Amino acid sequence: MYDWPEIRRATDTYWAALQESLGDAGFKPPKLLTRTDDPFECWIDPALLLGQTCGLPFVEKLASDVSLVGTPAYDIDCGAGSYFSVIVVHKESDIEKLSDLNAATLGYNDPLSQSGVSAFFSYLAEEGISFQKIRRCERLMSHRNVIQHLAERQIDIASIDAVTWELAKRFEVATNNLSVIARTHPTPGLPIITARRPKSEIDRIHHAVVEAMASLSCEIQDTLLLTGFAATEEADYQIIKRNFEKISPDLENLL
Repeated sequence: MYDWPEIRRATDTYWAALQESLGDAGFKPPKLLTRTDDPFECWIDPALLLGQTCGLPFVEKLASDVSLVGTPAYDIDCGAGSYFSVIVVHKESDIEKLSDLNAATLGYNDPLSQSGVSAFFSYLAEEGISFQKIRRCERLMSHRNVIQHLAERQIDIASIDAVTWELAKRFEVATNNLSVIARTHPTPGLPIITARRPKSEIDRIHHAVVEAMASLSCEIQDTLLLTGFAATEEADYQIIKRNFEKISPDLENLL
């Protein structure tokens, strides 16, 4: 899910390590990592060995068809297996805090994005800020597109996955024009999934991921921001489902 061109070499190195450890665990991983414009097809493939999804589609669309392997931990100043979103505006924006919102345009990546949509509106609700402060929402297909549109002042505000934000600060010059005005509360991060399998197989896959991560050089770990692999459970993700259910009726006219 964080397969930026600038870190693709590191991602492929990580996959090579996963390929070896999964093979040692008795599986037959493909030689190359599958990259597609429509990850949903991969997520629901009954032959899926390993993939990463977002927490919101996991609880809303996938949980009955896949098995949770665990959740990567990233170097983002958050609990292992958790993440948050940064709420960002242009440096020259009149929006200095969320209470300044007034007829704003939100840019977002996908309607089922935990970080780009649900975390943002859940945070507004927690802060007692009316959704009517958002005049419209513009779907831009990726966090990186959102960052670029915000830097060009084509939108007013955005909610960006904390891992993506760290990558953007390294590789996307548009971040130089942006400011973080808030960060949402942590929720479980982007889970690693496999097709429905017996627990014994899931445990073997989990251990293979741990071994692959441990085998990576410090340079590759830093490039990918990887710090570990949390043994999360499906129940951990129910907070995402509950939060989305609270706000989804009010989002129907916005998204």
